[in-house]
Amino acid sequence: MMDARGVPRAEIARELGLSRNTVAKYADMEDMSPEPPVPAPRPHPAVDAHAAWIRGVLEADLGAPRKQRHTARRIFDRLVAERGYTGSYSSVRRFVAAWRASLPVPAGDGYLELGWAPGTAQADFGSFRAEVAGRMLDLKLLAVALPHSNARFCVAEMCQRAECMCGGLSDVFARIGRAPHTLVLDNATEAGRMVRGEVAESALFSLFRSHYRIESRYCNPTRATRRARSRMRSAS
Repeated sequence: MMDARGVPRAEIARELGLSRNTVAKYADMEDMSPEPPVPAPRPHPAVDAHAAWIRGVLEADLGAPRKQRHTARRIFDRLVAERGYTGSYSSVRRFVAAWRASLPVPAGDGYLELGWAPGTAQADFGSFRAEVAGRMLDLKLLAVALPHSNARFCVAEMCQRAECMCGGLSDVFARIGRAPHTLVLDNATEAGRMVRGEVAESALFSLFRSHYRIESRYCNPTRATRRARSRMRSAS
């Protein structure tokens, strides 16, 4: 308050019995809120004894397809079966979560926004098995979500080529009675290919979008390219 009233800092120091440096330090501070307490890291001897092994497993997973990577539960099961781990699962889960949070975000990776405007749809393929005419078949499931209203629609397809994708999307649009104005795709594999870091849509998908007057956006167009490179390294 004294500094705000224009009292010279030398006079403030004499009146309060403080050094001029101390007066200047606090007078120049824009935020005098106390620093939040930072808890000291607690040791976790049961997990720490296996930390190097866990990190090795997680690092090896970075080159594997996402669905084949270790979950925290799988790592816990392996620790118990292979290394005689006697700690809790929650300790392993926290260690795995902290390790993954420390990873740098790769350039070009995309993340879906938390807020979605009306008329925006998200489409992606998944895999499933079903019995058709007495035969077990590996099929693809086209999932279309309207995040603003939390509506979801699924169409079973034989494969995930552009022809199947366009046909499945047409079925969903017919069911809901309209088409979205924006379609967000997880990657470009069904709708086109990567060319010099840019998405080159297939002619069929471009015609499909033009027919419905839909804009397209790719959340993670480089994912397929990285996956292919990982497989090539594994094969070599």
